[in-house]
Order: sequence, then structure tokens, then C-alpha cells
Amino acid sequence: MAWHTVKRFADAAKPDEDLFTGQWQNRTSVLDDYKPYLDDRWNEGFTNAWKLWEEIVPLGYKGSYQRFRAPTCKKRTSPRPVTARPPSSRTVFGWILRRPETLTEPEQLQLKTVRSQCPELDALTRHVRSFAVMLTDRQGERLPDWLDAVRQDDLPSLHTFAADIDRDLDAVTAGLTLSWSSGAVEGHVNRIKMLKRQMFGRAGFQLLRDSVLLA
Repeated sequence: MAWHTVKRFADAAKPDEDLFTGQWQNRTSVLDDYKPYLDDRWNEGFTNAWKLWEEIVPLGYKGSYQRFRAPTCKKRTSPRPVTARPPSSRTVFGWILRRPETLTEPEQLQLKTVRSQCPELDALTRHVRSFAVMLTDRQGERLPDWLDAVRQDDLPSLHTFAADIDRDLDAVTAGLTLSWSSGAVEGHVNRIKMLKRQMFGRAGFQLLRDSVLLA
């Protein structure tokens, strides 16, 4: 090795930039005009080299598939940045419906991130949790204000729910306020329906009556 070559290596401040220079650096390629398109397709998750080559041929690429395949295979084997997998819609739905204090710290942070990136989901979370407080604490007097707040946001699904409440507002308000409920009656109705289905086609009303009374 010549002395001036050794001196150039020794004096290089940035080896990656100062030493690797020459005729092979910044060399143009027939793929240069198609790299933006290929990068976009690659970022979309489309990594089939043959299909990508078929896509750029109609765009004017004149090179062979073998010449195109080499840099594509190199890109496929290069390490990719590790990104966190976004939570599924079912997972986010569960976080919204659960009590905030029951969520773990990572779940609270992920939900906060999701809400910050989606204003509609943030508004939905606020309305759902507000309604849950009315339901558990029997605050039916807050229902009209809650309905007005829902109508101010662009949430068609909640608008439909609010319209259903308006059709029977007095009953819903009573259900969110009073301590009584029709739960016991509904339970007896379901029990009678179950007995009826068990005896379907086997006997008449008298046997059903006896079964209900003796059950």
C-alpha cells in the first residue's frame, strides 16, 4: 500500500464519507427514476420483486428482471425499524367500556394515544363514560344535558341511540333515577319461555301452568 494512501486513511475525519469515494460512488442507475414509486409500494407492504418489476415496465423501465431483482433482494434483507403494533378495535372498545381506574398504566397510555389521534373516538369515550356514571350513580336528571352534548358531535351511531331515548324519555329518565327495576319480572318471563320451549309440541297450557307453578 502506498504511503499517500495510508496518509489519506489516517487523516480522514469521517471514514464513511471521506474514504468510500471514487468512480462507484453516486453512480446513476436505470432504477433511479422509479425509486420513489418502488419505495411507496414497499412501504405499503408490497415486496414481491416479480410483481414490482411487472408494474414498472409499463412505466418505461427498460432493464431486465435480474438487474432489478438484486437491489430488491438487498432491500428485503435489510433490517426494518421495529414499530409497536396498534391495538385492535375490539381492544380499544374494551378499554372505553371499562372503568378508568381498572385499566393498567400501559392501557391508559395507549388509550390516551388513540384518543389524541382520533377526535371522534375521544368524543365517543367521553360520552360513553358520562353515560356510565349516570347509570351507576342514578343521575337521570343529567340525561337532557347529555343528549344535547351528544348531538353537538359528529357521531351518527350515538345520534341514533339518542333518538331512541327521545322516543321514551320519561321511562329512560326513571330507569336512570329510581332504585326499582323490572329485572325480576323479566327474569320470570325468560324462565316461562324456557319451560315452554322445553315442552314444545308435547302438551298443552295446563302442563305448562303446572310446570311454572311447581318450578
